[in-house]
Amino acid sequence: MTRVLFARAARPLRRRAALAVLAVLAAVLTASAVLLGVGLYERQEEDRRHQDILAAARQSALNFTSLDYRHYERDSKNVLDGATGEFKQQFAAQTTQLTKIVADNKSVSEGQILDAGIARADERSARVLVVADSKVTNVAAPQGTSRNYRLQLDLVLEDGRWLTSNVEFVG
Repeated sequence: MTRVLFARAARPLRRRAALAVLAVLAAVLTASAVLLGVGLYERQEEDRRHQDILAAARQSALNFTSLDYRHYERDSKNVLDGATGEFKQQFAAQTTQLTKIVADNKSVSEGQILDAGIARADERSARVLVVADSKVTNVAAPQGTSRNYRLQLDLVLEDGRWLTSNVEFVG
């Protein structure tokens, strides 16, 4: 008889223990799902940021390597629109001199971006390496010559746009 009473008393304890285990398991699964979801969201945000950085760097390099004496004012404005900081100041300061040189030589440079990759990036800045070629025609080379560029662009995020703050020619 004691055994029967003990078995009846143990059933509610087993049920409570089973419910407690199920509750803990549900909490662990929920927390895991939340963590996986947050991780996925952060990864998608990073991928989107990297795509934005690469698009801005490619466009900036294309603008920088595509200049036409017949449209130099527009072309130089395109470079300046994607620039900021010291790079923008330097390019703006040289625009008058460059306009004369480009016009006198009837220079046309048709850039083409071959590849680009992010060397480093965070939420506010990035360094991108760009490989570009251009065909340059001018008075001295009316048939054109090919130029190869290896550029390092530093970009910063300003007002929701990635802008080029520095351009260096690298080996």
